[in-house]
Amino acid sequence: MKKSVVYLVIGLGMGLYIWITVLGNDPLQPMIASKILRFHVLANSDTAFDQDIKLKVRDAVGMYLSPLLEQSDSLEETKEIVNKQITSIIRVAENTLADYGYDYRVSAKITEAEFPKKIYGEFVFPKGNYEALQIVIGEGQGQNWWCVLYPNMCFRGSVYEVIGDEAKEALREVLSPWEYADVFQSGKVELRFKILEYFRD
Repeated sequence: MKKSVVYLVIGLGMGLYIWITVLGNDPLQPMIASKILRFHVLANSDTAFDQDIKLKVRDAVGMYLSPLLEQSDSLEETKEIVNKQITSIIRVAENTLADYGYDYRVSAKITEAEFPKKIYGEFVFPKGNYEALQIVIGEGQGQNWWCVLYPNMCFRGSVYEVIGDEAKEALREVLSPWEYADVFQSGKVELRFKILEYFRD
């Protein structure tokens, strides 16, 4: 390989490394975002009561959606199922609130939202715009909870934050090898080391 080509590859690699690490901008983010659907629940406020009821709404909606999404094998199918169930999702959330003595209004829709960099188990999703099923409880001014609805990384167990091998494989099948390495923490570190090794050589 000619030296000029080697230097070009090194330069592009270092540029990518600096862009991601220093500036916090990930050029792969739009491609990653185009292949997933997030689940986003915003609490009314940051009081302990509102944060607790947020998780109860999450659990109730999760139990409702889980069997409906089991047969979905595409992003578009998942969005279609969710859109058809919006009224029911709101009703499930409102009934859950009522069971605990709350009368907050609830809204739910698939929308595009700006997310900061988020860690989910062993994965780091870069900041940027993502489509999400967004549930807003009351004023929606409290800390939020999120996961990945497609591919299904939310409802594969009783503990949401533990990402099993099946969920990891589902994400691997949706993303390209580069995109998967970008969000998987060990892959991200390995990618950066390879870039630095090129630079040192």
